[in-house]
Amino acid sequence: MADIAVGRRQGVAARATTDTAARSATASTHQRDNRDGWLFLAPYLVLFTVFVLLPLGWGIWISLHDYDYTLPDKPFVGLDNYSGLITGDSAFAATFWQAMRGTGIFTLASVPLLLVLPLLVALMMNLKFKGRNFFRAIYFAPYVLGVAVVAVLWRYLLDTNIGLVNQYLGAVGLDSTIPWLTQLPWGWVSLVGVTVWWTVGFNAVIYLAALQDISPELYEAAKMDGASALQRFRNVTLPGLRPVLLFVTSVTIIASVNMFGQSFLMTQGGPGTETRTAIYQIADTGLTNFNSGMASAMSMIFTVFLAIVSILVFVLFREREAKRSTTTEGDA
Repeated sequence: MADIAVGRRQGVAARATTDTAARSATASTHQRDNRDGWLFLAPYLVLFTVFVLLPLGWGIWISLHDYDYTLPDKPFVGLDNYSGLITGDSAFAATFWQAMRGTGIFTLASVPLLLVLPLLVALMMNLKFKGRNFFRAIYFAPYVLGVAVVAVLWRYLLDTNIGLVNQYLGAVGLDSTIPWLTQLPWGWVSLVGVTVWWTVGFNAVIYLAALQDISPELYEAAKMDGASALQRFRNVTLPGLRPVLLFVTSVTIIASVNMFGQSFLMTQGGPGTETRTAIYQIADTGLTNFNSGMASAMSMIFTVFLAIVSILVFVLFREREAKRSTTTEGDA
């Protein structure tokens, strides 16, 4: 019996030694993996610190001062720049909030179009037909142009007097005196329409890549179950696109709220300042009026609004994903 007890103790000790060695090896592996991870992240973290964190801190510091880079004195004013914009006491408050309203109008008008139209284009381009690659290139071609080229081109095309658009409208018996760039709501129609024409190919390519990742067997199984084309789109295509939809929605919203070049080059913010966006107003305040402190405060307030919108988008898609997972588990 004593020999058996000694054997058992030796066995336990051996297993404990083995477990300790395994844990040590695992910890060492994790530590090595962490070092490799930080090594791969280092270039990005350096760039993120230099081009994001440091400018953010510098911008916050400027927003707390009456900062005019042409003057030697830059007195500290605390939160006066922020309070002046929020309460309306600042001379820049009215134009800033009007620009924020303009940003909201442009975003609400352009984002739905830039989510739906590229999806329709991608569905069409995903079909098998002759010349498919040519049409894919045609839809994506405008996106390779710079904003200056696009804006100047459409500025001439939409000119009330000499623009080709009004001339073609007159040729088919329609109104040929539409003030596309000088009156509302035509100014917003022009800015949204040109932006959609310019960027529809980018989102379409992303949608197309996601569509090609959806397994054809899912469509075949749905057909065998008698699903119609609309049911296959709703129950196979849309769930397959959901991860991409989050990315496309986020990128499109961020791009829309940051719109500047089209307004600056096509309408010059007019009529009056109606089509000025927040970025336009911030640039004008800082670079034309030499009030960098106020412009930085506008930037920080604008950043807060943009962060809130981004969080709402992520929460919306996360809730849908959680509901879908719960439903799937319940069905199982």
